[in-house]
Amino acid sequence: MNILFEPFQIGSIKLRNRFVRSATQDWLGNADGSISAREEELYESLAANETGLIITAHAYVAHPLGRASIRQNAIFDDRFIDGFHRLADVVHKHGARLVIQISHAGRQSSPDLTEGLLPAGPSPVTDSSTGITPRELSEEEIWHIIDAFAAAAGRAKTAGADGVQIHMAHGYLLAQFLSPYTNRRTDAWGGNLDNRIRIVREIITRCRAAVGPEFPVLAKLNSTDGFTGPGYLSLDDVIETAKRLEKWGFSAIEISGGMREAKDCMSRPGILKPEQEGYFAAAAKAVKAAVSIP
Repeated sequence: MNILFEPFQIGSIKLRNRFVRSATQDWLGNADGSISAREEELYESLAANETGLIITAHAYVAHPLGRASIRQNAIFDDRFIDGFHRLADVVHKHGARLVIQISHAGRQSSPDLTEGLLPAGPSPVTDSSTGITPRELSEEEIWHIIDAFAAAAGRAKTAGADGVQIHMAHGYLLAQFLSPYTNRRTDAWGGNLDNRIRIVREIITRCRAAVGPEFPVLAKLNSTDGFTGPGYLSLDDVIETAKRLEKWGFSAIEISGGMREAKDCMSRPGILKPEQEGYFAAAAKAVKAAVSIP
């Protein structure tokens, strides 16, 4: 256990210990997506209690189709920079570090969140949890989303954050592209693994152009769709993706899993024994063995 209290480094981020508050959706944002006073209080409390690294709840990069929930934070416009700057200040005041997680909802949204528009994803695969069939993104829209991620990373840096985490898990857009279940495209953005992760390669390339080579860019990566068998995300593809992420310049990888359709995969009930905890530990161990970044 002592190792948890030792200093640690992720890229250029020097952490006082290894306690990381993983991104957790708190529904505390203001209605317009800006940072609220309640969020500042929460993050200051986390930092004051000696958390080493705090990763924010996911902030959406494109409006309105990128929005996943009510009171979700937004980072699609420069007007949100000041709020994140305040958040960084209260975290830094107590010696902790702040990473802003950025995301796009893709098919995991609904018209009541997207100003009446039909959600869009890699392919028109019905979300069984809502019954909504998204429309397929055009190539032009994909490039706009790539640029939106890069612009959001630039805003995170301008706001004084210590890094940014790109959300590639939990069934959101980039996880949708990675999975053969939700990505059934036959063009350059679908099919084999090279094509399915092309969007991530383009995002990190443009993010690096926006924030430079030293600013930490982390990934939150799905290790499973929450379903097993042919047609779903395989651990072999996850391991190969992790290798690519390291090669392309990501600073660290956080392993998670699941999507909305998989229900209890992301947050499992009935955890009564220590050995039941860490249900993505085996996948994380396999990924760790394949890469040299944290």
